[in-house]
Amino acid sequence: MEIEKTPLEGCFIIKPRIFEDERGSFFESFNLEKFKEMTKLEIDFVQDNQSISSKGVLRGLHFQKGKYAQAKLVRVTKGSVLDVAVDLRPDSKTFGEYFSIELNDQNNYQLFVPRDFAHGFIVLSDKAVFNYKCDNYYHKEAESGIIFNDSNLGIDWKLKSSEILLSPKDRVLQSFNDLNK
Repeated sequence: MEIEKTPLEGCFIIKPRIFEDERGSFFESFNLEKFKEMTKLEIDFVQDNQSISSKGVLRGLHFQKGKYAQAKLVRVTKGSVLDVAVDLRPDSKTFGEYFSIELNDQNNYQLFVPRDFAHGFIVLSDKAVFNYKCDNYYHKEAESGIIFNDSNLGIDWKLKSSEILLSPKDRVLQSFNDLNK
Protein backbone atom coordinates (compact mmCIF):
# COMPACT_ATOMS: atom_id res chain seq x y z
CA MET A 1 0.00 0.00 0.00
CA GLU A 2 1.23 3.46 -0.93
CA ILE A 3 -0.18 6.63 0.60
CA GLU A 4 0.09 9.87 -1.36
CA LYS A 5 -0.66 13.33 0.02
CA THR A 6 -3.12 15.55 -1.82
CA PRO A 7 -2.91 19.37 -1.85
CA LEU A 8 -5.42 19.35 1.05
CA GLU A 9 -3.77 18.65 4.40
CA GLY A 10 -4.92 15.37 5.93
CA CYS A 11 -6.56 14.15 2.72
CA PHE A 12 -4.76 11.14 1.22
CA ILE A 13 -4.87 8.90 -1.84
CA ILE A 14 -4.31 5.25 -0.98
CA LYS A 15 -2.91 3.12 -3.77
CA PRO A 16 -2.93 -0.63 -3.21
CA ARG A 17 -0.20 -2.99 -4.25
CA ILE A 18 -1.95 -5.31 -6.70
CA PHE A 19 -0.73 -8.86 -7.24
CA GLU A 20 -1.76 -10.35 -10.57
CA ASP A 21 -1.21 -13.70 -12.21
CA GLU A 22 -3.07 -16.05 -14.56
CA ARG A 23 -5.73 -16.65 -11.87
CA GLY A 24 -6.65 -12.98 -11.46
CA SER A 25 -5.61 -10.41 -8.90
CA PHE A 26 -5.41 -9.75 -5.18
CA PHE A 27 -4.84 -6.66 -3.06
CA GLU A 28 -5.20 -5.61 0.53
CA SER A 29 -7.87 -2.91 0.55
CA PHE A 30 -7.26 -1.71 4.11
CA ASN A 31 -4.81 -2.32 6.92
CA LEU A 32 -5.33 -0.20 10.04
CA GLU A 33 -1.77 -0.66 11.31
CA LYS A 34 -0.22 0.47 8.00
CA PHE A 35 -2.70 3.32 7.67
CA LYS A 36 -1.84 4.71 11.12
CA GLU A 37 1.88 4.27 10.53
CA MET A 38 1.85 6.03 7.15
CA THR A 39 -0.59 8.88 7.93
CA LYS A 40 0.17 9.40 11.63
CA LEU A 41 -3.61 9.53 12.15
CA GLU A 42 -5.59 7.72 14.81
CA ILE A 43 -8.73 6.37 13.20
CA ASP A 44 -11.44 3.94 14.26
CA PHE A 45 -13.93 3.15 11.53
CA VAL A 46 -17.34 2.26 12.96
CA GLN A 47 -19.69 2.19 9.97
CA ASP A 48 -19.45 0.89 6.40
CA ASN A 49 -21.82 2.15 3.69
CA GLN A 50 -22.42 1.29 0.04
CA SER A 51 -24.33 3.00 -2.73
CA ILE A 52 -25.14 1.81 -6.22
CA SER A 53 -25.76 4.56 -8.75
CA SER A 54 -26.24 5.06 -12.48
CA LYS A 55 -24.27 7.33 -14.81
CA GLY A 56 -24.69 11.01 -14.02
CA VAL A 57 -25.87 10.52 -10.43
CA LEU A 58 -24.20 13.13 -8.24
CA ARG A 59 -24.26 12.56 -4.50
CA GLY A 60 -23.02 15.53 -2.54
CA LEU A 61 -21.53 17.64 -1.39
CA HIS A 62 -22.34 16.21 2.07
CA PHE A 63 -20.92 16.48 5.56
CA GLN A 64 -21.97 16.08 9.18
CA LYS A 65 -21.58 18.95 11.64
CA GLY A 66 -20.08 19.24 15.10
CA LYS A 67 -19.48 16.19 17.23
CA TYR A 68 -21.01 14.03 14.49
CA ALA A 69 -18.41 14.99 11.85
CA GLN A 70 -17.10 11.98 9.94
CA ALA A 71 -13.82 11.04 8.34
CA LYS A 72 -14.34 8.70 5.39
CA LEU A 73 -12.29 6.21 3.45
CA VAL A 74 -13.96 5.83 0.06
CA ARG A 75 -13.49 3.50 -2.89
CA VAL A 76 -15.24 2.18 -5.98
CA THR A 77 -15.65 -1.59 -6.38
CA LYS A 78 -17.46 -1.40 -9.72
CA GLY A 79 -17.40 1.34 -12.33
CA SER A 80 -15.91 4.81 -12.17
CA VAL A 81 -16.62 8.05 -10.31
CA LEU A 82 -15.13 11.48 -9.95
CA ASP A 83 -14.68 11.86 -6.19
CA VAL A 84 -14.46 15.33 -4.62
CA ALA A 85 -13.37 16.54 -1.17
CA VAL A 86 -13.76 20.19 -0.04
CA ASP A 87 -11.84 21.60 2.93
CA LEU A 88 -14.30 23.25 5.36
CA ARG A 89 -11.79 23.92 8.16
CA PRO A 90 -11.77 27.73 8.63
CA ASP A 91 -8.22 27.70 10.06
CA SER A 92 -6.80 25.62 7.21
CA LYS A 93 -4.50 27.05 4.54
CA THR A 94 -6.70 25.30 1.97
CA PHE A 95 -10.09 26.36 3.38
CA GLY A 96 -12.62 26.44 0.53
CA GLU A 97 -10.41 24.49 -1.86
CA TYR A 98 -11.29 21.14 -3.36
CA PHE A 99 -9.48 18.06 -4.59
CA SER A 100 -10.89 15.63 -7.12
CA ILE A 101 -9.74 12.24 -8.34
CA GLU A 102 -11.15 9.47 -10.48
CA LEU A 103 -11.74 6.34 -8.43
CA ASN A 104 -12.54 3.20 -10.36
CA ASP A 105 -12.40 -0.59 -10.37
CA GLN A 106 -9.23 -0.52 -12.48
CA ASN A 107 -6.92 1.68 -10.37
CA ASN A 108 -8.54 0.58 -7.06
CA TYR A 109 -7.46 3.86 -5.46
CA GLN A 110 -9.11 5.05 -2.28
CA LEU A 111 -9.45 8.56 -0.91
CA PHE A 112 -9.25 9.38 2.78
CA VAL A 113 -11.45 12.40 3.49
CA PRO A 114 -10.84 13.93 6.95
CA ARG A 115 -13.48 15.25 9.32
CA ASP A 116 -14.72 18.77 8.55
CA PHE A 117 -14.61 18.22 4.79
CA ALA A 118 -17.56 18.14 2.42
CA HIS A 119 -17.58 15.11 0.14
CA GLY A 120 -19.35 14.11 -3.03
CA PHE A 121 -19.02 12.07 -6.19
CA ILE A 122 -20.49 11.78 -9.66
CA VAL A 123 -20.80 8.50 -11.56
CA LEU A 124 -18.87 8.50 -14.85
CA SER A 125 -19.56 4.87 -15.88
CA ASP A 126 -22.92 3.27 -16.69
CA LYS A 127 -23.17 2.09 -13.08
CA ALA A 128 -20.95 2.36 -10.01
CA VAL A 129 -20.73 0.63 -6.65
CA PHE A 130 -19.30 3.08 -4.13
CA ASN A 131 -18.12 1.98 -0.66
CA TYR A 132 -17.08 4.06 2.30
CA LYS A 133 -15.90 3.54 5.83
CA CYS A 134 -16.82 6.21 8.39
CA ASP A 135 -15.23 6.95 11.75
CA ASN A 136 -18.47 8.23 13.28
CA TYR A 137 -22.08 7.15 13.09
CA TYR A 138 -24.58 8.92 10.85
CA HIS A 139 -26.93 11.35 12.62
CA LYS A 140 -29.73 12.86 10.56
CA GLU A 141 -29.85 16.02 12.73
CA ALA A 142 -26.19 16.75 11.93
CA GLU A 143 -26.33 16.30 8.16
CA SER A 144 -25.59 19.25 5.93
CA GLY A 145 -24.21 20.03 2.52
CA ILE A 146 -23.13 22.48 -0.15
CA ILE A 147 -24.74 22.79 -3.56
CA PHE A 148 -22.70 20.92 -6.18
CA ASN A 149 -22.46 23.83 -8.62
CA ASP A 150 -21.38 26.49 -6.11
CA SER A 151 -19.68 29.25 -8.09
CA ASN A 152 -17.12 29.93 -5.34
CA LEU A 153 -15.89 26.33 -5.45
CA GLY A 154 -15.98 26.02 -9.24
CA ILE A 155 -15.85 22.23 -9.30
CA ASP A 156 -15.53 20.61 -12.73
CA TRP A 157 -17.75 17.54 -12.46
CA LYS A 158 -16.67 16.26 -15.92
CA LEU A 159 -20.25 15.90 -17.18
CA LYS A 160 -22.64 18.44 -18.73
CA SER A 161 -25.21 19.86 -16.31
CA SER A 162 -27.95 18.25 -18.44
CA GLU A 163 -26.42 14.81 -17.65
CA ILE A 164 -26.34 15.31 -13.85
CA LEU A 165 -28.98 13.57 -11.73
CA LEU A 166 -29.59 14.93 -8.22
CA SER A 167 -31.84 13.93 -5.35
CA PRO A 168 -34.46 16.51 -4.34
CA LYS A 169 -32.45 17.11 -1.14
CA ASP A 170 -29.20 17.76 -3.05
CA ARG A 171 -30.92 20.27 -5.39
CA VAL A 172 -31.53 22.70 -2.52
CA LEU A 173 -28.29 22.56 -0.54
CA GLN A 174 -26.76 25.83 0.66
CA SER A 175 -23.96 27.75 -0.96
CA PHE A 176 -20.42 27.68 0.39
CA ASN A 177 -20.79 31.34 1.49
CA ASP A 178 -23.93 30.51 3.50
CA LEU A 179 -22.18 27.80 5.56
CA ASN A 180 -21.31 29.93 8.57
CA LYS A 181 -24.25 32.35 8.52
